[in-house]
Amino acid sequence: MPQYQFNVNGVARSVDAWDPDMPLLYALRNDLGLHAAKFGCGLGQCGACTVLVDNVPTRSCLLRVSDATGRRITTAEGLGTPDKPHPVQAAFITEQAAQCGYCTNGMVMSVVGLLAQTAKPTRAQAQAALAGNLCRCGSHDRVLKAVARASGQGSA
Repeated sequence: MPQYQFNVNGVARSVDAWDPDMPLLYALRNDLGLHAAKFGCGLGQCGACTVLVDNVPTRSCLLRVSDATGRRITTAEGLGTPDKPHPVQAAFITEQAAQCGYCTNGMVMSVVGLLAQTAKPTRAQAQAALAGNLCRCGSHDRVLKAVARASGQGSA
């Protein structure tokens, strides 16, 4: 069985998979036990499965496990801990930016990617970075406040 190797949350990991087209999302959830990334639409349209691939927000339902080989993958599990959350996670908690929580993984990962590129994004830049993340609960305003807080701009 072919083996695919990549770095996940700072640790070298490998996955055995017969199908090189298997989505990275399946490897993360089913083989590595990392469940923060969610299966939403399976079409890359909702953002629930977002992870960072070489620090770029990426839909893991669309990235083939074979294309992840040799890449740096960061999931929400690799950001922080319950005792010491990542600044973006802490901002989401403070701003109560999650309702049902299903989209939260994708939102957090997209914001981490945004802040890695733009330290102090405008509201319009934050909206653009989050445009592909769907939230049916309507927490978008609180998410934007969390972006502002995480970037050190207070709660917009």
